[in-house]
Amino acid sequence: MSTSKRRVTTLALWTIFIAFAVLGLKAVAWMMTGSVALYSDALESTVNVIAAFAAFWAIRVSHKPADDDHPFGHHKAEYFSAVLEGVLIVLAALLIIAEVWRSWQAPVPIEQPWQGLAVNGVASLINAAWAFTLIRAGRAEKSPALVADGKHIMTDVVTSVGVIIGLVGAVLTGWQILDPLLAVLVALNILWQGWHVIGSSMNGLMDRAVDIHEHVRIRDIISANCKGAMEVHDLKTRIAGRATFIEFHMVVDADMTVGESHVICDRIEDALRAEIPSVRVTIHVEPDDEAKLPKGTTAVPFA
Repeated sequence: MSTSKRRVTTLALWTIFIAFAVLGLKAVAWMMTGSVALYSDALESTVNVIAAFAAFWAIRVSHKPADDDHPFGHHKAEYFSAVLEGVLIVLAALLIIAEVWRSWQAPVPIEQPWQGLAVNGVASLINAAWAFTLIRAGRAEKSPALVADGKHIMTDVVTSVGVIIGLVGAVLTGWQILDPLLAVLVALNILWQGWHVIGSSMNGLMDRAVDIHEHVRIRDIISANCKGAMEVHDLKTRIAGRATFIEFHMVVDADMTVGESHVICDRIEDALRAEIPSVRVTIHVEPDDEAKLPKGTTAVPFA
């Protein structure tokens, strides 16, 4: 198992244990207080537990090597995990709204507010530290599942802080209506985040290209290492999980041997692999009559 795979898999496994611990703390806070806002916070943590299992499965599948049925690898498995997480977030929001409706019909006073808020605060601190860890590691390893999980947990942290501040206000002012109102705000916030998670994952499933800055960097790497080629054109990219797929056409002199053109291809591929982790490169070598630039043009290799 590679170092990268081991690190990502270990983080995904630890996320499951931490999600259970945080859920337990938030459930205790809710049962201590009877607050519908803390109920909404605990319900979102239930989604975190399910999402952590899904992310762990997806990461293990995505690191499987290519096979006869999946010759391009299993990288997109992580996007399915992220889509599932988005759907679960939306479901949690709907359940929260249903609980708010019941709370408005039969209001329940908040009990042991300070103790419950303290327990919830500890859970939020644990979540915040772990969310930063997942987002940083997910971006470094190009793991959409880890990044999505980290962002969802960070959303949980933000909503938890809002709930805590709001409930402190409710206790100090005696305005009990703040409790269900906070729960509604939590529901609306996680609905927005769920939509964002689903949208990002769908972009990946639809073979989204790299961003413009990365595209320019790829062009620069190719340009700096294509000595001997006459022109490069039709550069295309797509992202699949942590893998970046790059494809382009390279024009060479029609009299150049296969061996000579292959040397240029190897040089470009080696340069791209050195700069871009998990890159897959496909180069179509073409004779000079396929060039798109006017004959004699030497200023730039790209058409």
